[in-house]
Amino acid sequence: MADILIIDDEKAIRKTLTEILSFEGYKIEEASDGEEGIKKFKEKTYDLVLCDIKMPKMDGIEFLQKAGEINTDVPVIMISGHGNIETAVDAVKKGAFDYISKPPDLNRLLITIRNAMDKSTLVSETKVLKRKVSRVQEIIGESSPIKKIKDTIDKVAPTDARILITGDNGVGKELVARWIHEKSNRSSAPIVEVNCAAIPTELIESELFGHEKGSFTSAIKQRIGKFESANGGTLFLDEIGDMSLNAQAKVLRALQEGKITRVGADKDINVDVRVIAATNKDLLKEVEEKKFRLDLYHRLSVILIHVPSLNERRDDIPMLIDQFLADICTDYGIAQKPIDADAISLLKEYDWTGNIRELRNVVERLVILSGKIITAEDIKSYVLPK
Repeated sequence: MADILIIDDEKAIRKTLTEILSFEGYKIEEASDGEEGIKKFKEKTYDLVLCDIKMPKMDGIEFLQKAGEINTDVPVIMISGHGNIETAVDAVKKGAFDYISKPPDLNRLLITIRNAMDKSTLVSETKVLKRKVSRVQEIIGESSPIKKIKDTIDKVAPTDARILITGDNGVGKELVARWIHEKSNRSSAPIVEVNCAAIPTELIESELFGHEKGSFTSAIKQRIGKFESANGGTLFLDEIGDMSLNAQAKVLRALQEGKITRVGADKDINVDVRVIAATNKDLLKEVEEKKFRLDLYHRLSVILIHVPSLNERRDDIPMLIDQFLADICTDYGIAQKPIDADAISLLKEYDWTGNIRELRNVVERLVILSGKIITAEDIKSYVLPK
């Protein structure tokens, strides 16, 4: 059920419009002038606004301008008994969806409302889709460690140097890898991701190098591996510290010779792949414990990039919160919720064991559970341990 706000200083007009639109299944709220209307508009996200032009305190054009500063996605239909073509053009120029003269023709009013709703839905869906298909999200932050990472990316991306990205879970290692690819000469080719921790040891070789039909019991057809899929582009080996020693040996050969062999095949296949690896483990310690090959470590770590934990870059937290609030509220189709300074201070002091991934989850929780403004009390209720 769509929510419509009717703003008009004539009580009879409000009553008539409310009766008509309620009968059509809309949920209606009323305001007697522009000031009351803007107050309600700030407190709630409406699907549409019907607004008179000539009103005391704040007229409809002023309301239209102020509403546009708060939320541009809500369509506003202007209605007036004193209007002319110049008034209508002026209202549309300033952001109104349409202009209807009083007394409104019922059929035209309902059609205009439906068209406005359809456009609003389309705009909201388009914003969400644009975000989802955008190639790479920004690396958010102005702290010294983040500036260093951005500078390093700018220097190494145009080269084919192999890169090892280190850091705790949830710090954004994949995002760094994607930006390296985006700024590289290979950006028109694919970046192919392999989560080495998520693939069973016995299947990792087939996943990376592919296999021939009949090479093992479940190999019912030929499979192209990730190295071949990334040919000409970038292969991102995430959590490479979890790869088996046997698979490590074959990856090392692929890096040394630029060739791979599918499981069950004799023929070598040439591949042109830039490898970026990432891990949350101390690989040199893994080498000492005979769990990781030293020669592979040296092959992978031509360039080392360490992504700091969120606790090491607390000054970036307000920027991250703003971005997450914008993204999440857009996904949910609601106006962005403000967050007060005391709430941000509490979040800056919090121990972020899950890093950026945890922060985004917390912001989503606050958007869902908090009131009109996210306050320090919300942080205490929904974030801080009891």
